Amino acid sequence: MNFDFSEEQKLLQSTARDYLTENSSLSHVREVFEADAGHSQALWKGVAELGWLGVAIPEEYGGAGYGYLELAMIAGEIGQALAPIPFGSTVYLAAEAITQVGNDDQKKQYLTGIASGDLIGTLATTEKAGTLAEGSVSATFADGKLTGTKLPVADGDIADFAIVLAKEGSSHSLVIVDLNGDGVARTRLNSIDATRPQAKLVFTDAPATRLGDAGSGWTVTQDVLTRAAVLMAFEQLGGADRAFQITFDFVMNRFAFGRPIGSFQSLKHRMADLYADRELARSNCYWAAWALENNDDELAVAAASAKISAGDAFENMVVDMIQMHGGVGYTWEYDCHLFYRRAKVLAHTIGTTAEWREKLITQLIEDAA
Repeated sequence: MNFDFSEEQKLLQSTARDYLTENSSLSHVREVFEADAGHSQALWKGVAELGWLGVAIPEEYGGAGYGYLELAMIAGEIGQALAPIPFGSTVYLAAEAITQVGNDDQKKQYLTGIASGDLIGTLATTEKAGTLAEGSVSATFADGKLTGTKLPVADGDIADFAIVLAKEGSSHSLVIVDLNGDGVARTRLNSIDATRPQAKLVFTDAPATRLGDAGSGWTVTQDVLTRAAVLMAFEQLGGADRAFQITFDFVMNRFAFGRPIGSFQSLKHRMADLYADRELARSNCYWAAWALENNDDELAVAAASAKISAGDAFENMVVDMIQMHGGVGYTWEYDCHLFYRRAKVLAHTIGTTAEWREKLITQLIEDAA
């Protein structure tokens, strides 16, 4: 079985890397961060014009009609560039949910808007503690009205609409809410990464439309999160790759006692361990991308494995990145903190690593039963 990408897909990856190198440098990421703008509107418009937002959206709804493998390639490049755009919340979560269970009118309205870059979407599931469980959902949907509070919501302060998990009767449903409409109040929360903002959304009899069948919300949400985990893992892997290269260049060009510090055994061992972490994550990510593209029965296990290994690789990498840079690694002027911030945000966006380990164990037990 060949897990490598095709030449066409590698060309797409190369094109994406070239574009992001020119338009999403780390200095640009820093500018967005310091401006507290939430995202780069120019970059968002640019990736929309390139068709990235519609890579996995069917052509009949304005998308490019490719697939998840191509989307995974782009996700990796976005991770490498730390691109300050709401790509994950809009494409991995909102667009995926609508693609899976939306009716034709919803797909025409929202998928077309996402593909063109006119709409930013997000998925709002967690409340209070930020941990998602069936019993933790208190937001309610009845008679076309949504009431409740969701937090933290990724990109919730800049999104045009949200797909919200709410109680409907004795079960759960997903509903679409216009965040610029009546009955919606949103507040930006303090976040470790200002280029991936978090928000608190409060709904008070806000008009909402059901997405999918009544009572299917919990099942659909879990499926969407599983699919998003694969793409999020590629972002984390991309970030780990870039952080590794920056750190490697630093230790090979900083001299002590007449030689590069990277030549000392203690740093060699650490770099070797970080390299092994990334390659393990890469194998899991490739497997998960294949499972996602083919809707394989192993998708749940593959997605959790990818999310766990890529998350660990990125978080381990950024900690060592700061330490190997020495004293300057802790300063604002160096870029290490940008990678650290992104790693921490991605590690919690769709569930913590501990939660994904629990999902993996549970799935393996169910498969063995």
